[in-house]
Formats: sequence, structure tokens, C-alpha cells
Amino acid sequence: MTDVNAPQVNTDVKKKFMFVNRKAPYGTIYALEALEVVLISAAFEQDVSLAFLDDGVYQLMKGQDTIGIGMKNFSPTYRALGDYDVTKLYVERESLDERGLKPEVLMEITYEDENEDFAQKPSVHFVSRSELTEIMAQQDVLLNF
Repeated sequence: MTDVNAPQVNTDVKKKFMFVNRKAPYGTIYALEALEVVLISAAFEQDVSLAFLDDGVYQLMKGQDTIGIGMKNFSPTYRALGDYDVTKLYVERESLDERGLKPEVLMEITYEDENEDFAQKPSVHFVSRSELTEIMAQQDVLLNF
């Protein structure tokens, strides 16, 4: 029996979730845990984006080799994010500059745009610190890792 006086919940509302990655990919569980939560959030059809700043920019480095530290290399998982409609990965330019890194050292991550005949488009967007601040202000939920 349904209570006609019960408040109605709109389950069609999408929330904007941004996962802020500030830690290096290995040495702590933060980067891997963030990636797992991103995949879970995307599975629930939320509007998910990621920000990489501070040492978090290292998470997207090409050619990660984890054999010496005895951990599984999870970086290839970032390339699968487009399959979960996670297509907005923001990298803070200042964090790259502060670490002496160029955009070319990061993985190329793309997605297929269904609206444009499945054209390959970049998921990684390089933004300034002030631009990232504005993007963060537009989110409903910020989760820091």
C-alpha cells in the first residue's frame, strides 16, 4: 500500500560529482580507492568528473612500472573511464609546471562521442588553477583523495 501523503523523491536527478586526486598513485591507497569510487558513482549514472592536482598529476603518467614496488599497476583503468561516460578529467597546469612535467608525459585518454558518429575525443583537459576553481564551484559534491 502506498502512502499518498509521503514525500515524493525524484530519482531522475543527476548530481555532479568531482573526485579530486591530490596524491601520488602508489605508496597510499588514495588513488586506487578514488578510481574505484569513480567507477561505482558512474555505474549509478551520475555526472562524474576527476581533477588531478598536486602529486595527483602523477596518476596519469605514461609508462608506469610497478614491478619494483610489488603493486598492481592500475593506470590502464583510466583508459576505460569513457566506457562509463566519465569523460571529464581535469589536470591543473600549475601542478604540472611545479613538478617540471609537460602534458606529453601523461597518458592519452579518449572516449567515443556517440553524438558525433563515435569520433574519438580527448577526456583530459588541461586547465589553470583559477579555471579548476570555477569548475569545482559548479559541482554538487567534491570528494578529496
